[in-house]
Amino acid sequence: MSTLAHTMMTAARPAESGLAGPGELDRYPYAESPGADRVGPPSWDAPDAELGRVGRRAAGSRGRGLHGQLVQQLGQMIVSGDLGADRPLVPEEIGQRFEVSRTVVRESLRVLEAKGLVSARPNVGTRVRPVSDWNLLDPDIIEWRAFGPQRDDQRRELSELRWTIEPLAARLAAGHGREDVQQRLTDMVEIMGHALAQGDGITFSRADAEFHSLLIQLAGNRMLEHLSGIVSAALQVSGGPVSGCDRPTEASLAHHAKIADALASGDSNAAESAMRQLLTGHPEVERVVPAPREH
Repeated sequence: MSTLAHTMMTAARPAESGLAGPGELDRYPYAESPGADRVGPPSWDAPDAELGRVGRRAAGSRGRGLHGQLVQQLGQMIVSGDLGADRPLVPEEIGQRFEVSRTVVRESLRVLEAKGLVSARPNVGTRVRPVSDWNLLDPDIIEWRAFGPQRDDQRRELSELRWTIEPLAARLAAGHGREDVQQRLTDMVEIMGHALAQGDGITFSRADAEFHSLLIQLAGNRMLEHLSGIVSAALQVSGGPVSGCDRPTEASLAHHAKIADALASGDSNAAESAMRQLLTGHPEVERVVPAPREH
């Protein structure tokens, strides 16, 4: 086993704990357990005096400050439709509801404005913007949609987008013989194999996410690399796209190994084909993105 693979496997705590140990492994993102630290988006007009405190407790377990927690709460409310388009957002009211300072509210609204969720104009104030103005490629918005009423649309759209991005990235990556990146891809497959054998879904998903990120980097196309965050977000959100990456299986491991082998041999056709097989690893995906017909 390579040094990197050994580090990842030994640094992780038992999978059932849901926790990661210190060291190299901490660099790898992984999917959160659905609902483990989430509460449903509260109604804006709810009379519950505990509204703000409940929201902060839920977000606090994610390791965010007040500013990040308020962004999380307001973002979820907007994406879920609890705060509809053109809804005015009054900073004073938000501060009272969530028991935070005006500075925290102002910083949070700036973040949401950068994501296209709200707009602030003189003499008009801050208002919620329509879906057509949102930055739907923003990882936070992807996550909020994945856990909200639009989860089915988000699953379908992510699957379709990955079907477009990743086979092309695999084809391009086969033409780049960077041994260091190729070795890391091989390491990730090795790590996934050991994690599968041990029933360690956390380590498997971390190595999976790293594998796809490295592959897109290896493609040598900076515009594709800019979109790598979409793939990472798709792999990290629970209930994300239903594909061969959706859960640790022998089939998923085999497809990743085929991709790595094709890249090592410079076979662009095989790399692209193996990626398509991976992304259609479950029948649900085939209904969303049909495989090419045989002629």
